[in-house]
Parts: sequence; C-alpha cells; structure tokens
Amino acid sequence: MTESIILTIITAATPLLLAAIGELVAERSGVLNLGVEGMMVTGAVAAFAVSYSTGSPYLGLLAAAATGIAMAGIFAGLTIGFATNQVATGLALTIFGLGVAGMVGEAFVGRPGVGMEPIAIPVLSELPVVGRVLFAQDLLFYLSVVLTVAVALFLFRSRAGLRLRSVGDRPEAAHALGLHVGRIRTLAVLFGGLCAGIAGAQLTLVYTPQWIENITAGRGWIALALVVFASWRPLRLAVGAYLFGAVTIAQFHAQALGVSVPSQLLAALPYLATILVLVLISRNRRFTMINTPAALGQPFVPDR
Repeated sequence: MTESIILTIITAATPLLLAAIGELVAERSGVLNLGVEGMMVTGAVAAFAVSYSTGSPYLGLLAAAATGIAMAGIFAGLTIGFATNQVATGLALTIFGLGVAGMVGEAFVGRPGVGMEPIAIPVLSELPVVGRVLFAQDLLFYLSVVLTVAVALFLFRSRAGLRLRSVGDRPEAAHALGLHVGRIRTLAVLFGGLCAGIAGAQLTLVYTPQWIENITAGRGWIALALVVFASWRPLRLAVGAYLFGAVTIAQFHAQALGVSVPSQLLAALPYLATILVLVLISRNRRFTMINTPAALGQPFVPDR
C-alpha cells in the first residue's frame, strides 16, 4: 500500500518538477514566462499525436520537446527581440497553446495511447522497498532527477551559471562586461520550453496515456508557483514538487478511504495549497526580495 502511494506521488510530481525546473532557469536569467501552461499542453498533444501515429513513445517525446522549444521561441522572439511585455505575452502564449492543443487533439479524443514502459536498473531495482520505487521508473522520472541536479550544479558551480545569474540580476552591468544578454536569456527561455514540452509529454505518455482536452489542468500555473515557493533554488524545488504531488493525489486516496468531503473540494486541494503557500511566502518580504532575480520581468534593450 505504501509503495503504491509513493509511486503515484512520484508520477504526479514529475511533470511539475520538469516544468518548474525549466521555468526556474528562465527566471534566473530575468525572464518571466507565464506561458508554461500553454507550452505544456501543446507538448502533451504533440507527444500523444506522434506516439499514436508511429507507435513509439520516444518519438512522441521528441515531438513534445520540439514543440515546447518552438513555443518558447515565439515567446523569446517577442519579449527579448521586440521587448514586449513579458506578462501579457506569456498569458497570450498560454491562451494560444490551449486553443491549438484543443484543435489538434480533437481528432484523438477517446483513442488509446502508447504508454512509456518503466526502465528497471539492474541490481538496484531489486532492492527491497526503494528498488521498485526509485530504480524501476520511466525515463522521464530519471530525466527529472538528472535535470534538477544538473541545473543546481550549473547555476551555482559553473562560470556559465554565474553569467546567467548576473544577467538576471544586473543586465546592464553584464552587458557592459561584454556578455550577450539577449542570447543568454533566449537560451534560458528555450531550455524552459524544452522542459515544459517534456512535462506535457509525461502527462500523455506516463500519467494517463490518452488525450483529454485541458489535460494539464493548471499544472503549468502550479509549476510557476513552485519556483517562488523554492525561492529559485533547484533542490528546494524538487522538495516542493513532491509535496505538491502528494497533495494532488491526496484527493484520490481520500475518496478511496471513504472520506466524506465533497469531491469538488478535494479536486481543488492543489490550487488551494498553491494559494496558501504564496500567501505565506509573501508575508516575509525580506526573504522574497533577497532570493528574487533583481531584473525579473524587466526587458533589456542595449541601446536604451
């Protein structure tokens, strides 16, 4: 029983962690992309459509990654190339993504998907308790762990990570030192789109191998909140993702145990938890200001 609960928590948390780790990198560069939900949902429909057509979930995963990058490229072109308002552009990207996904996915509603099979690591997967939980998972779980560790090392243990953080804090000073602010921010946003597309693929290839309209169900917004919850720290982000994953699946286990709580309230738990966390964080303004990238959401144009 405990093992099955942990497995469902991991499955629910993985798309949140993948989407949030990409957004964390983008925000560390000073770019606020509110289009995570739109990139996730287009990645989800691309993964399902290609895997259904080809029979290969891995081709579906590649399609989702490419779609996420393409959506992020649109956002980067507008906000970095033309210095449009990042908040308005991100919201427009989400609305656009939901519309495109609904249109493309209409032909796939009710059709069986192609699930991604678990990959058991020899020897380690045979360990008691933790073996099946940690070492007999799907590719995207392993990828989420690797990306979290890699991003933590990149941001705080590499010269390139220092450059990215300097662009997010003081773009004018970084530009004066010869750094190409626009290029660094664009690469960070594209990485965020890649991660969001892969997060969407997890929903249609692992979480529920089928296409349902609005399958992301607000997970992109939760991923945005997780970045703030983690104070822009990758390892804290992982902890937050699994906490939110536990809250997400709590509704199903509560219903199975016969808890007499309205199903609508249980379904709202992840979003209520998101609001509560943001309220609690906002009370400590000093903590928030210390960790927030100083130039977050501010466009940078060198000749101004």
